[in-house]
Amino acid sequence: MAITALHTAATGMQALSTKIDVIANNIANADTVGYKSSRANFQDLLYQVWAQPGVQTSAKTSSPLGTQIGLGVALSNTQILFRQGSAMQTGNGLDAMIQGDGFFQVELPGGGTGFTRAGNFVRNSEGELVLGNSQGMRMKDSPTIPEDVPLDKVSISADGQVVVSRADGTAESVGQLELARFPNPSGLLQYGSNIYVISPASGDPIEGIPGQDGLGTLLPGSLELSTTEAVSELVELIKTQRVFQMNSQSIQTADEALQTVANLRR
Repeated sequence: MAITALHTAATGMQALSTKIDVIANNIANADTVGYKSSRANFQDLLYQVWAQPGVQTSAKTSSPLGTQIGLGVALSNTQILFRQGSAMQTGNGLDAMIQGDGFFQVELPGGGTGFTRAGNFVRNSEGELVLGNSQGMRMKDSPTIPEDVPLDKVSISADGQVVVSRADGTAESVGQLELARFPNPSGLLQYGSNIYVISPASGDPIEGIPGQDGLGTLLPGSLELSTTEAVSELVELIKTQRVFQMNSQSIQTADEALQTVANLRR
């Protein structure tokens, strides 16, 4: 039994170590625009069945319970929690926050399309909208903003239109932004740099204009904050640490039991 306890507690320590990694990443991204926190999900392992429940014990009776010994725990997956983040007003006309379902679409450096909840866009040297991350990914089908229009005269409307205000007081739409949503957004692959990419689990993107076909609307001049709740993550970190220590104590207890058995031979 002590040998089984050693291996069982070891699986617990390994799984909880991974959970601590997930929590640490959530806390590290507490100030990352558009970040969605993740959680670690677990599942129990196979069981040693020493006695089946319901076994006939006599002509008229059967055992109501069995004897089943679990062999530990394993990480089943990590799940992205797509909750709505809080809004932070920036006053920047090129900033936009998605209220509801959907992702902005950007072009990946190696080809293909990436998806992001971060709406911190900037105008590049060619007048196109690019994501304000380390790679400056260009927005898919980006409109071109005229060079003679200052940035404080550019805005994004709730339905995704990029509008510029002319010197004569007239407003002109220079492009239309589209969003994309997925049947299972938690199945997206995390690419890094605030980007997700599609996977067989996420399904194909459903594109459309903000506010239509189940897509959220845009909140101009705002950004979506990280969904990491620092207090909750710290509480979960403390709880995980305590459970990790209890698994360590189980290993120590099993080791002492084995040592006692070994000493009986002397």
